[in-house]
Amino acid sequence: MKHISVLYSETLDILNIKPDGIYVDGTMGGAGHSEGICKRLSDKGTFIGIDRDDFVFDRAKERLSPYNCKKHFVKGNFHDIKNILQELGIDKVDGMMVDLGVSSFQIDDEKRGFSFRHDGPLDMRMDRTSDFDAKMLVNTYSYEDLRRIISEYGEEQFAGNIAKHIIKRREEKPIETTFELVEIIKAAIPKKFHAKKHPAKKTFQAIRIEVNNEIDALEKSVEDMIDVLDKGGKLAVITFHSLEDRITKKVFNDKKKGCTCPKDFPVCVCGNKPKVKVLTGKPILPTNEEIEYNPRSRSAKLRAIEKL
Repeated sequence: MKHISVLYSETLDILNIKPDGIYVDGTMGGAGHSEGICKRLSDKGTFIGIDRDDFVFDRAKERLSPYNCKKHFVKGNFHDIKNILQELGIDKVDGMMVDLGVSSFQIDDEKRGFSFRHDGPLDMRMDRTSDFDAKMLVNTYSYEDLRRIISEYGEEQFAGNIAKHIIKRREEKPIETTFELVEIIKAAIPKKFHAKKHPAKKTFQAIRIEVNNEIDALEKSVEDMIDVLDKGGKLAVITFHSLEDRITKKVFNDKKKGCTCPKDFPVCVCGNKPKVKVLTGKPILPTNEEIEYNPRSRSAKLRAIEKL
């Protein structure tokens, strides 16, 4: 299983691991960041690894086995962090991180259907027990819903034309494979726009986000992750999509300012106090060296806060 952790050193520097602390990797994946956390924990420290994908757990357990901290591996979604911690009997944590990108091993496995570069079944489920996959989306969504998600989640200027081509093709037969979808997308986008980036990249991203409900619950999830931090605890969020980054930035800034009174109020009457200190005025970006050895890190952004 090949996986290269994005913004690895920067994330661990932000978390500033306390050896006896409690830390959560909410998107464990290939366990790269998880290993960095466990390396820094003592036998009194606690690590919690969460992931939706059954495939990751055997590999993660093996990779983290040399480390003596207490470990909890949870099949689930970081969106449900409060319930997960409650079930573990844990009230507060000293740090948490999430990497909102799709893992390299998921992209590279053609059977998972994430990649426009490999032919495989249209799937894209991070949780393979889910009943809803990319094939169902592509073959059942209305024109308007297809156009909306491709435009909003893919930021694709040809969203309307792609949606029309999908509707037309599926009237002939169901769309079942990644390469069938790639062919449809290529036909919907003028050839002069094919050269710079793969024409299917944005649409595949949009469909993956919709299939896995990656955006809808994000704002509340970031708020919940802040809530479960102990005083002085750190939260690091790595995003790969402008919408994810905007949501993360908005929540961080809202929690930083505290007061929710209208701007024209002469004095604060709500009594809300700042809950966090923002540690990244601007997001931390991968270095040129990281982009060179891991091109998939190119769009990554790291934002972080400290709980007050």
